[in-house]
Amino acid sequence: MKIKIFHLVLIGLSMIAGVCSCVNLDLPSDGRVTLNEIFSNYSRTKSYCATCRSYIAQVGFKYGNTPLASFCDEAQDASDGMNSSINDWYNGRTSAFTNPLIADYIDPWDHYFEGIRKCNTFLSCMTNPAMEIYDFDETDKNGMLAEVRVVRAYCYLQLIKRYGGVPLIETPYEISHDFTQSRRASFEECTDFILADCDWALAVKEFEGQPIGFRWSIDDTERGVITRAFAYAVKSQTALYAASPLWNNGNGKYTWEQAATITKEALNQCLAHGFRLYAEPVAADVAQNAYAYYFFTRSDPSRSWDKETIYESTSENMPVWRYAGTPISTGMEKAGPCPSQELVDSYEMADGTQPILGYSDASHLQPILNPASSYDPSRPYENRDPRFYASIYYNGAIRYLDRPEDVKVETFAGGNCGISDRVTDTRFTRTGYYLRKFNNFKSDATLNADGYMRIFRLSELYLNFAEAAYQAYGADAAVTSSAGNSPATAREAVNAVRARAGMPPLPEGLSKSDFEKRYRNERRVELAFEEHRFFDVRRWKILNETDGFVTGMRITREEDNFIYSRIKLANRGTSADKYLMYPVRQDEVAKMLRFTGTNWQNPDW
Repeated sequence: MKIKIFHLVLIGLSMIAGVCSCVNLDLPSDGRVTLNEIFSNYSRTKSYCATCRSYIAQVGFKYGNTPLASFCDEAQDASDGMNSSINDWYNGRTSAFTNPLIADYIDPWDHYFEGIRKCNTFLSCMTNPAMEIYDFDETDKNGMLAEVRVVRAYCYLQLIKRYGGVPLIETPYEISHDFTQSRRASFEECTDFILADCDWALAVKEFEGQPIGFRWSIDDTERGVITRAFAYAVKSQTALYAASPLWNNGNGKYTWEQAATITKEALNQCLAHGFRLYAEPVAADVAQNAYAYYFFTRSDPSRSWDKETIYESTSENMPVWRYAGTPISTGMEKAGPCPSQELVDSYEMADGTQPILGYSDASHLQPILNPASSYDPSRPYENRDPRFYASIYYNGAIRYLDRPEDVKVETFAGGNCGISDRVTDTRFTRTGYYLRKFNNFKSDATLNADGYMRIFRLSELYLNFAEAAYQAYGADAAVTSSAGNSPATAREAVNAVRARAGMPPLPEGLSKSDFEKRYRNERRVELAFEEHRFFDVRRWKILNETDGFVTGMRITREEDNFIYSRIKLANRGTSADKYLMYPVRQDEVAKMLRFTGTNWQNPDW
């Protein structure tokens, strides 16, 4: 049975009774462990702390074997013509009763509130003077308290990104809790709560060199442990979202100036403690470039070689070869999230010019070519941003880097990876492209060597600061900083990300509107397929501009020449304003309406 918010009190009731009562009934044990027995034991307490961390949900191909990218304008999933969650989403079959986004994945409302309950129980027990807890070293104890507070903050961040303001629950509910007093807090109030939890954790003193406590550095045996960098990443993303148009109409507490200060501090602190963008050279028969290699390798928590990753999805590597494979990949099952032409158009030329400036028609079939660019529509994949080659399989892409002349990807009609006329054949692309990011060309049915998705990484912090800074002060105005190795302006922050990719800097003197276009394009490219775009178009309130449909490229071959024709895929029913937020499940809405007399449902659901 799913956890309902007003049923949280019922979970673990027998354990709470062990805390609240001094009566010894002298009954035989039924195998359950009381909270006293957990928190009076070192190993059990550590395990409970790890249980709290386990509510940091895994990300990747979790939405019916496709990523979140398939639910926005980054991709069109190849199963769009089949009976699937994707088909339901594209056709607008979403309601407060049935949400395709949670049909094959966790229900965020249940999952994160359950995580919050676990965190609240941990925090309450560890600070309860009436409990006989283990005699912890203070550094160890405070470190666990800090970790769990940050996990709670993270859970709330995931909730408000999807639902807006939610109930704030700080302590475990008592049996007698009065649910008639429950209310949904505002997004701003939730932001206050999240930042306060992170600040509490960061105020805990770190004793460098000790293998306990709330630390900047952990070793490779501690994968999944929450660090101080994680807390700063939560602060950075929360502040950015709170200042964004969806959550701030211009009168809110969290201004762009405040977001710039918070995101700058997060970036400064991470840079001051040794985080760096990954840019190590890599052999051509291993990966196309450092950006590509970074995404199909696993991070090392000790940061001996990967100094960019703040936190990584911990349980399994991405099965790109299987669920987003090319038909020439051994063991692949479907093409999965096929990158959209709009995404492909967003990759600049290698010289930093934009190939496509927009579209002259509503169907995106007539691109506006940049006359200052070297883009050639008859050779559209030449001389592009290195991240394009790391992220997209296109017509003529080299499939096996260690034997480049062996097999190439052929997406033209009749090619080995061409668009199929049968929409029920999910092994073939719907757009003329396949996902390459996270994919190691060596992966197949005998070995999955694909990468792990990063939940937080340093590049996001650069971009978060850049967005807040240009919104607050403009692209080239310096934001006060005490860290000498940190960019001072929005343009410098974007250029740092571009430099790692091998791209030239953005020019000086861009107007705010021009810089915004370049910034949003940069964020789209750098963070492609990493569960950012879905939320970005919502918090910017441009969903009606981006998610009505996507286009692709149908290619035909005439002797030695290729003819490139843009195609528009079916309209989607997911660009109305109500899709800016998830619907709250109707059974939750009905129950809380009965308790509080207030309708908790989000607009238009």
